[in-house]
Amino acid sequence: MMMFLTYAAFFVLGSICVGLQYWVSKTRKHPSVGNNPAFIKFQTGYFAAYFLALTADWLQGPYLYKLYSHYGFEEDQIAVLYVCGFASTVLLGTWAPIAADWFGRQKLCIFFTVIYSLACFLKLSRSYGVLIIGRVLGGISTSLLFSAFEAWYVHEHIETHDFPKEWIPVTFAKATVWNGILAIGAGVIANMSAEWLRLGPVSPFMLAIPCLIASGVVVMTQWTENYGTKQIKFRKSCFEGLRTIVTSRKIFLIGAIQSLFESVIYIFVFIWTPVLDPSSRNGSHFSHPSLGITFSSFMVCIMIGSALFQILISRGISACSILGLAAITALISNILCIVSTHPDKVNRNLSFIAFLLMEIAVGMYFQAMTIVREKILPEVHRSSIMNWFRVPLNLIACVTLMLLHDENFRHGNRLIFVLSTLLMSLAVWSVFSFIKLIKNDEELKCQSSEINPGVTLV
Repeated sequence: MMMFLTYAAFFVLGSICVGLQYWVSKTRKHPSVGNNPAFIKFQTGYFAAYFLALTADWLQGPYLYKLYSHYGFEEDQIAVLYVCGFASTVLLGTWAPIAADWFGRQKLCIFFTVIYSLACFLKLSRSYGVLIIGRVLGGISTSLLFSAFEAWYVHEHIETHDFPKEWIPVTFAKATVWNGILAIGAGVIANMSAEWLRLGPVSPFMLAIPCLIASGVVVMTQWTENYGTKQIKFRKSCFEGLRTIVTSRKIFLIGAIQSLFESVIYIFVFIWTPVLDPSSRNGSHFSHPSLGITFSSFMVCIMIGSALFQILISRGISACSILGLAAITALISNILCIVSTHPDKVNRNLSFIAFLLMEIAVGMYFQAMTIVREKILPEVHRSSIMNWFRVPLNLIACVTLMLLHDENFRHGNRLIFVLSTLLMSLAVWSVFSFIKLIKNDEELKCQSSEINPGVTLV
């Protein structure tokens, strides 16, 4: 039954997603860039390297937990491995933008492909210590993927080629759409190698290595080096960002929303496999879902959520209202998971449906939060503020996973959903407190209309 539901959901949701994306494409307006061969060539060179890197990243998503359980590790040990990845992202990833400016963005992108390939290769080991090193390298690589590549593109776009700044969102909008498509395709490919071809849960990680090597070759041969034009004083930047957060209630609430909502996402990244596939952790004989197809279904739902955001925005619904809708949807999803994981009556089908609902909420959330941050956070301190936001985010996720899977405090996955529900309830309260705070802010309304006349904040 679970296997059938997995495939049925993938095809039905895929059809809905295609329809919604077509609808959105009819209403989206972009500057006319199609007749500029130089821009198209430059954009294609960026996409070639970036999309290969993204594909490698997504290939590793569906079978990470399954791989660790396949090696015989218990759930609390796997939780530690996940925590190592989260912690390395926040502790070492903070330096990624600065390192890119100092050492060169092209060099750092090449460095990314090397250490991420090594992280994948280390998945062949059954040594717990080696796997921890692999997770740390993976966390660093993720930070580089979502900082160095983008920084290189923006510098080349403006400083080297002198293209209009208005064309930058065009590139990133295309990248967002293709990111979703690549994630869906990566899930299917991972499923094919791990399950259909029976090559095992380590096979998707091995498939990621050629993608990373190819990305590195493109960066090395087709890209030119560039550096940051501003000398950043790291300590001063951190203190200025922290001061901005604590002195502005609007910014503080944005940080609270991001930390609460995204910490639940991080917890979800860990918990979905053992909930839907109990055989991953206890050797039971439940019929298990195809994890790659399940992962692809999640990615489809994120694209559905993103499309719903675009449709609602085009109908005049404010970004903050959609942010509230996303938080409420995620709250309902976690409440359903509390019901579906009751120890006396486990319902994996309901859990799967709740997870799909959660991913739709995630798709709406990221689109809405991007606009809210763009219009509220001051540009000069945005990077340091975002780094501070990641501290409680990762701390909440790490403490939750460590505490609830400690031998002396183990109450099962249901308690994780209870805690996630409390976190999401606080996120809902923070969203509506934020809306109430900015509702009568005339200065903010003027700034919003100047930044993006087609999008309202409140």
